[in-house]
Amino acid sequence: MAQSAVSTGLTPPPAARDVLELLKPITWFPPMWALMCGVVSSGVSPLSRWTFLIAGILLAGPLVCGTSQAVNDWFDRHVDAINEPDRPIPSGRIGGRWGLYIAIGWTVLSLAVAAFTGPWVLIATVFGLACAWGYSAPPLRLKTSGWIGPAVVGLTYEGLSWFTGAAVMAGSLPPMHVLVILVLYSIGAHGIMTLNDFKAVEGDRATGLRSLPVVLGERPAALLASAVMAIPQAIVVALMVMWGHHISAGVVAVLLAAQLALMPRLVSAPARHAPWYNATGVSLYVLGMLASALGLGGYV
Repeated sequence: MAQSAVSTGLTPPPAARDVLELLKPITWFPPMWALMCGVVSSGVSPLSRWTFLIAGILLAGPLVCGTSQAVNDWFDRHVDAINEPDRPIPSGRIGGRWGLYIAIGWTVLSLAVAAFTGPWVLIATVFGLACAWGYSAPPLRLKTSGWIGPAVVGLTYEGLSWFTGAAVMAGSLPPMHVLVILVLYSIGAHGIMTLNDFKAVEGDRATGLRSLPVVLGERPAALLASAVMAIPQAIVVALMVMWGHHISAGVVAVLLAAQLALMPRLVSAPARHAPWYNATGVSLYVLGMLASALGLGGYV
């Protein structure tokens, strides 16, 4: 009996719209925003390195982040069949092994663009891609841990992108105060990543993924995520005051207070309100990142 098209991977190429959906453009914003925060925190005029900015934005968003989404969807296709059956791979719109081929092709393209952009960018891209594959693919599959998985994503989406922007603009390792702030925001991003796990509790539980909402329960996980997001920002406020960046400290403090006012609703029904908090509280969080970067860069 002839093998099926799905088992052999001999299926027609997917439509461009389905490939774009696989790459999840909505997820490109956080690393692109963090890259721009890194650029601003360097204090160097963006106009002096505009070619890097274009390449950096492409790498942070459509290429490296897009790769991570393709890799994740391929290795999560069985989980998505439960949680999100309409996604391109489980729905069959991207059939055979095309999901894997896209992930590999996008990895190669990302490395090629990074190699032409500069050594700092290439090093950061290699590290980011290694994390993307290690997060989703066996044997590491770091996402199976609700502690390690969100930490890896927070480190790469926020910290690595910020570091790259600051390092390339300055042409050297960013100063210690910039490194401290980007690490704090990376830690806070662990909580943001935990919020994303609430939509997949059923599939995670069925397939053995030990996300924090599965391991701790929804309400304790939401409380922990809220604390992980809030505490680093409080430390940022204190440090910015200590370093004399009072305007930035005040802005971050106001944004943090607004987040704290929103968190009780999140905790009251985490699965229902996590998308709402992502649109409100997380938006305030990333605005605080920019306010901090403006202070570090000497703009305010």
